[in-house]
Amino acid sequence: MKKLLYVILCLLAAPALALDGAQILQKVDRNLEPESYEMLRKLINVEPDGSRKEYVLYSVKKGRDKLVALFLAPASDKGRATLRLGDNMWLYIPEVGKPIRITSLQSVIGGVFNNADILRLDYTVEYDVENTEEQKDAYGLALKAKTGDVAYDRLKMWVDKKALLPLTIECYAASGLLIKTLHFKDIKDFGGGIKRPATLETDSPLHKGYKSVMLYSQIKKRDFKDEVFTLNYLPRVEDLRK
Repeated sequence: MKKLLYVILCLLAAPALALDGAQILQKVDRNLEPESYEMLRKLINVEPDGSRKEYVLYSVKKGRDKLVALFLAPASDKGRATLRLGDNMWLYIPEVGKPIRITSLQSVIGGVFNNADILRLDYTVEYDVENTEEQKDAYGLALKAKTGDVAYDRLKMWVDKKALLPLTIECYAASGLLIKTLHFKDIKDFGGGIKRPATLETDSPLHKGYKSVMLYSQIKKRDFKDEVFTLNYLPRVEDLRK
């Protein structure tokens, strides 16, 4: 009886995660954004000489794997729209008149952000948690892609333990090569229960001297019909803003 009591006391005293890795990742997804929303953001590409190119995107999402983004600026890109359904992506260019297929590793804006970054789905849709570690103020999550269609084979995500929001994410290829690092900064209250980083910066050892920044100015919950997330609707995405 004494031995059993000793074992129980040891188990109770052993350090344990307040949440398991899968629960942490689910909370990170929902703390970053609602399942269905509309959003305004600016994307900035900075080149080694300091020159900048800026884009403004209006984005809408439904559920965990449907997302559309519309270019509002610059004028040369105004009216272009992208659609993501799971692993499938398209770009609509008004001058062309019909959507063309694009891939996650390409970029519709150039710079360090690729299409997977710009049209990001929930992390839990694309990744499984392989390992979780706990430090004083953060959780470390080792994530493995569920399929070979995902832009990054592995992620190393550091999560603020109190806010359950990402601090940094290292993105790796299947070879183990570090592709880029994402830095989440400037937590802002967007209203409606959404409090998350307003700035996302990324740099890459593959693009030395280049940096890309994503600035969030608006995120709010909103429901959409399924027809919004179809190829036929891409020419009419602007109507959602009226």
